Amino acid sequence: MNLTAINHAADNIRVLAASMVEKAKSGHPGGAMGGADFVNVLYSQFLVTDPDDGKWLGRDRFFLDPGHMSPMLYSVLALFGHYTLAELEQFRQWGSPTPGHPELHPERGVENTSGPLGQGHTMAVGCAIAERFMTARFGEWMSHKTYAFISDGGIQEEISQGAGRLAGYLGLHNLIMFYDSNRVQLSTMVDAVDREDVAAKYRAWHWNVLEINGNDPQEIAQAIIAAQGEKERPTLIIGNTVMGRGVVKADGSNFEGQCSTHGQPLSASGADYAATMKNLGADPENPWVIFDDVKALYDERRKELREIVKAKRAEQAAWEAANPELAKELHTFLDNKLPEIDWKAIPHKPGIASRQASADVLGVLAEKVNNMIVSSADLANSDKTDAFLKKTRPFTNGDFSGAFLHAGVSELTMAAVMNGIALHGGVIGACGTFFVFSDYMKPAVRMAALMELPVKYIWTHDAFRVGEDGPTHEPVEQEAQLRLMEELRNFNGEPSMLVLRPGDAAETSVAWAMAMENFKTPSALILSRQNIPDLPAASGDRFAEANAGCRRGGYVVVEAENPDVILVANGSEVSLLCEVAERLAEQGKKARVVSVPSIGLFFLQDADYRKAVITPGVPAFGLTAGLPSTLREVVGADGMVFGLDHFGASAPYKVLDEKFGFTVDHVKGLVEKFIGA
Repeated sequence: MNLTAINHAADNIRVLAASMVEKAKSGHPGGAMGGADFVNVLYSQFLVTDPDDGKWLGRDRFFLDPGHMSPMLYSVLALFGHYTLAELEQFRQWGSPTPGHPELHPERGVENTSGPLGQGHTMAVGCAIAERFMTARFGEWMSHKTYAFISDGGIQEEISQGAGRLAGYLGLHNLIMFYDSNRVQLSTMVDAVDREDVAAKYRAWHWNVLEINGNDPQEIAQAIIAAQGEKERPTLIIGNTVMGRGVVKADGSNFEGQCSTHGQPLSASGADYAATMKNLGADPENPWVIFDDVKALYDERRKELREIVKAKRAEQAAWEAANPELAKELHTFLDNKLPEIDWKAIPHKPGIASRQASADVLGVLAEKVNNMIVSSADLANSDKTDAFLKKTRPFTNGDFSGAFLHAGVSELTMAAVMNGIALHGGVIGACGTFFVFSDYMKPAVRMAALMELPVKYIWTHDAFRVGEDGPTHEPVEQEAQLRLMEELRNFNGEPSMLVLRPGDAAETSVAWAMAMENFKTPSALILSRQNIPDLPAASGDRFAEANAGCRRGGYVVVEAENPDVILVANGSEVSLLCEVAERLAEQGKKARVVSVPSIGLFFLQDADYRKAVITPGVPAFGLTAGLPSTLREVVGADGMVFGLDHFGASAPYKVLDEKFGFTVDHVKGLVEKFIGA
């Protein structure tokens, strides 16, 4: 190791990182300057990637947890050739590829979107699980390391408990995490809020813990080598670093380790930007330079990597030639190709809960889809993901030949892990819990939507009909929250999430088909605890009608010529409206019944189709077990929605139906009053 060049390269990263923030007049320079030594050693000496193909399957992954340290990542990637200096100069500006927090762009070396602390390293845990899952099926030739970079804030975020516990339990020896311990936070020093023994905590979770000077390149290199040699445990390298390393005041006196350098330009922190540039060997008038010896260092690394990658690709080619059937399967995984599944043929008993219908589907998926991992937050027998588990086995320490992840009671961790599994590539991830606990998951669900990751969420116990468990377990406002994700557009202009609340077993099968075919966004299935009647089929083919209708977001279940009213719902409430329609018909009132399992998808349909379903001028009445706002846009300004505007209660669900007005008689009376019958 050429220490002179290595140290000069770290200073080069510090110069660029501080200059990015200075020019943008916002950002976080101090942490980036302190962490520069680790990322420099990692990228210039150890990280195996393809300089010419950022999405090469066999690459090591680097997951940044503290997204505010993006100047550090962009700078080292600029040394590596993935960003130009001109792009660094546009840090935090409109339309630039260098946003304030990194956004997923693996072609340029950005493996994850990061910002909310704690999620980045938890995604790394998911990626490491996916790597072990794949090597268990195809061999160690495709093994790689997953590196994570975490800060004091990420260590404090509660999600770190779930990530640390899970990685240690599973023995993810392919996971190496650097903890940038600079003892400085945004508004305080760490010792103002924390006296935790981090090393002891991670050792208790069965991690291999190494403690080093995180600004010493030789100690960093020795620690990485030791971590790479670990065969049973994930490794935490605690690097004691200096916030704002190299920062000085105008008179040249030391200004390192200051809280003020965390979240603002150096010139606003009490330091002197120009003096700091000179201290680091740069010209403050022109800091946008890669030093000659640093350029040579990284040019040499790229040459080395091309030879390493060439050998790795040759190893893969030899394996594929010797294992043609496995190779074919691998490529179907990587190309997001699903096996043939006869969704219509999946058997369901009559009148079952949609969670049970989902279980029927999961049992088939476990047999057919060999690259699917399903997880549950200690509720597998209630959210019915155990139907998948019964056809495989759970992951255990060092054994990833199964396909089920017992996440334990850690919904947010589970959701972030699923994001990491999806980011790895080649693996389909799905996870289940009660719908009310989607509240715990939403930060990671939002990140999945932002990164356009095809994670599948299985949310059961979808309404107040959870019953005796009471208001803590009865979702009321949750569907309305999720429907907002259907309104929110992603960077491709599409609804950021596919949300499906099926009304019977046939719709549940179709919803699963739609979710499995959706590789563009996350998908959510919102499923009932209680049994619900199968919906009628005018053609006699219930699946065919559900398949055609669900794929358009909403459709007519019960038609009536020149209807007096249109009754609209999704999930459990559709069958109730079918009964209401029958009772109205007895009194000479004609009602059309509409199921809208995906409101977002329905509004993507052309106007003619939507008008044929919800005909303008015909009174539209909506029924929902959640907030009335869920259906207001569907029924229109002149429509009416009956739902809940209060929390639930503890009682048998049939009692709650009666008390809350979800009975045929009460709803019929509301409809009659609405249309003036």
